[in-house]
Amino acid sequence: MAAAAELGSLSAGVRTMFFMLTPNESAFEKVEDVPQYVQQATPFFVGLMVLELVVGVLKTGGSVVPLGDGLTSISAGMISRLPLLVMRGCELTAYMYVWDRYCLVELPWDSAWTWWFTFLGVDFCYYWVHRFAHEVSIIWAAHQVHHSSEYYNLTTALRQSLTQQFTSWIFYLPLALVAPPAIFAVHIQLNLLYQFWIHTELIRDLGPLEWVFNTPKHHRVHHGRNLYCIDKNYGGILIIWDRLFGTFALESDKVVYGLVFPIKTFEILYVQLHYYLYLWRRSNTYKTISNKLSTFVKGPSWKPGKARLGDHIDNPKVTGQEVPHSPSWSLPLQVYVVIHFLLVLRTYHDLFENKMMLSQLTVLGMTVYILLTLTALGYIIDQRPTAAVLETLRCVVMVTMQRYSYMTPLLPSLAVATELTEDPEEDTAGM
Repeated sequence: MAAAAELGSLSAGVRTMFFMLTPNESAFEKVEDVPQYVQQATPFFVGLMVLELVVGVLKTGGSVVPLGDGLTSISAGMISRLPLLVMRGCELTAYMYVWDRYCLVELPWDSAWTWWFTFLGVDFCYYWVHRFAHEVSIIWAAHQVHHSSEYYNLTTALRQSLTQQFTSWIFYLPLALVAPPAIFAVHIQLNLLYQFWIHTELIRDLGPLEWVFNTPKHHRVHHGRNLYCIDKNYGGILIIWDRLFGTFALESDKVVYGLVFPIKTFEILYVQLHYYLYLWRRSNTYKTISNKLSTFVKGPSWKPGKARLGDHIDNPKVTGQEVPHSPSWSLPLQVYVVIHFLLVLRTYHDLFENKMMLSQLTVLGMTVYILLTLTALGYIIDQRPTAAVLETLRCVVMVTMQRYSYMTPLLPSLAVATELTEDPEEDTAGM
């Protein structure tokens, strides 16, 4: 019986990743009953990334996931979830608020029609979330994180923004007028999980499925900085929205990935926040209030005198010969970074597992330590001159946190012995 239950759980987990759950097994009346599909998907993320790594080596003879870039992508995914330590997701919170106060029609939660309607509604709204994230500079400042890798593999799917969730919730509110929050909570997760597996170069073409669904082939175009790729293929699960609204492009020339102007760094806070600073500085170069505001609300390529979305005249020409940023660093240094990344990953897991039992000060301290560690490791990968100083500081903080049991060593045998032993003479005197 236990083996059958485990097999069923494994089957459901795999099907969750590919949007293959049925309405009967994923319809719930209350939001509290909806499984944490994204959180439960972690083993499948890891399994698929390992599978891609192995298949990539067999097909190409080399790794399809450079270490520095892969760790940066995973780090971005970790940072993107930190706000969930103190609040429920913005999308679901705002959705429930509108549903409770302004619902027009309460569709039955246990109807397959409601389930499929909500699927289409969430995917349609996601198309516009995604499109606006490319066409409004202040939202692009968040979304550019996902496009900042010059590689395209499954770790790239995890390269998510810390701040995008603070604007994306707006686009789902019309759906809250009719669709139950619990069904929305299912589909907002399934839509995200589906988009994980399409971040790969190993799957080239899926035949007739390419007409309806977003696939690796279509999403590669979306991540390209080639002129024909820019602002194309916004769909989440379905590609039909792009075909309907004129934003569809087929893969043709070799896709060169990343931002139009690559950032060439693995420092995670810079990856997350640099574009906000760029917009602020750029707005300060203009004299009129209109141009200053336009810097934030018009397209990233906008300039005074140009259309809302601007143009791409100033973009560097893409030749197909571009070499992604991948600094050379020694094997011992790579091993060191991996070990300490696993240590902070353990701390990160413990923080989310025990967040309800920890004080606010402890949660804050552990969060700061996680950010410090990911920043320091990025400095090491970038081989910055100040990396040694920052890493020394981080190690002092790490040992202190282990001493006071704020984090668990990866191996108990690696724990630093800091307890003082009693003086045997004092024991004797006491007797």
